[in-house]
Amino acid sequence: MSVDTAAQPVAETSHEPELVQLLTPEGQRVPHEHYDSLVADVTADDIRAMYRELVLARRVDSEAVSLQRQGELGLWPSLLGQEAAQIGSARALRPQDHVFPTYREHGVALHRDVDPVRLLALFRGVDQGSWDPAQSHFHLYTIVIGAQTLHATGYAMGVQRDGAIGTGDPGRDTAVMAYFGDGATSQGSVSEAFIWAGVTNAPVVFFCQNNQWAISEPLERQTRVPLYKRAAGFGFPGVRVDGNDVLACLAVSREALQRARDGEGPTLVEAFTYRMGAHTTSDDPTRYRLNAELEHWRLKDPVERVKAYMVRNDLADQAFFDELSDESDQLAERMRAECRSLPEPAPTSIFDHVYVEPTPGLVEQRDGMAAYLDSFADEEVHQ
Repeated sequence: MSVDTAAQPVAETSHEPELVQLLTPEGQRVPHEHYDSLVADVTADDIRAMYRELVLARRVDSEAVSLQRQGELGLWPSLLGQEAAQIGSARALRPQDHVFPTYREHGVALHRDVDPVRLLALFRGVDQGSWDPAQSHFHLYTIVIGAQTLHATGYAMGVQRDGAIGTGDPGRDTAVMAYFGDGATSQGSVSEAFIWAGVTNAPVVFFCQNNQWAISEPLERQTRVPLYKRAAGFGFPGVRVDGNDVLACLAVSREALQRARDGEGPTLVEAFTYRMGAHTTSDDPTRYRLNAELEHWRLKDPVERVKAYMVRNDLADQAFFDELSDESDQLAERMRAECRSLPEPAPTSIFDHVYVEPTPGLVEQRDGMAAYLDSFADEEVHQ
């Protein structure tokens, strides 16, 4: 891979605490004494693959927003602006690592080969999440804010008891990744997960996408210290990374996940990024934040940053970008067609997957609902 030999800039500075950055917003490579070695094996092919996933993740998101606006989805939580945090961290995972997402990790789902149509089905309301977590090692979306951090910690404690850490076998040693947002850090569940992970030395990485807005509450209304510094109080390390820098997110996540696999315990990663869209399609961010803030962050766009780096270093030609654009269009077309053709579930199907074996009480409720629905059919006959 060719290397940018221009004068190397230093990481951007601001009133924010220092953060790990390997690519500037202008697409220039920033040297880092520690984290350079963690991405030394990244090739030109890897950069192109990362860019492809960034573009496709953004297209999945924009197409889903459009489908919701057309009445095809009940709701959609956008990832716009957070693509690098998701793709960079996801590419640090090994096949056996297990992911516990929130409801916004569409880029991670894409990387873990979860069909985007399965995500649409959940927000269309035709199922409760129909991908297989055992196959993809990507758990079902969690709507309850912060709850997945406890699920992840419990799963990691199970990995520990299975002896699947610290063996030195790269195909066996397993880490767990829990994704959540800055708003979730105000939930008690997250603090409880930190406590259990710390005292048990569980192999879990807590990956916080700090997009600076918990719906309408800014970060300064949630915490008086940088989020990554909270880890010290629970007995494990924390690190802040430029969440709009896919290469830095890859490097930091690689180190944190390997610590977990080696039996060295949890890590808190704070990916400092920005939610460029609404919290969900039911939200209006213009009511609580300034357009100038959004424009400031547009200049740090995570997708354009990688493209600038590729162009600067001649890592792709126009044919590559044209082919990716065609692939993106084809994906969007398939999403539209398959979303609209998703079958409507029977009302009583809500009872089907509550337990592995239905309980007598559940059967009684299901039969009661079926009888209630049948009563409307009887009324139509009599009319």
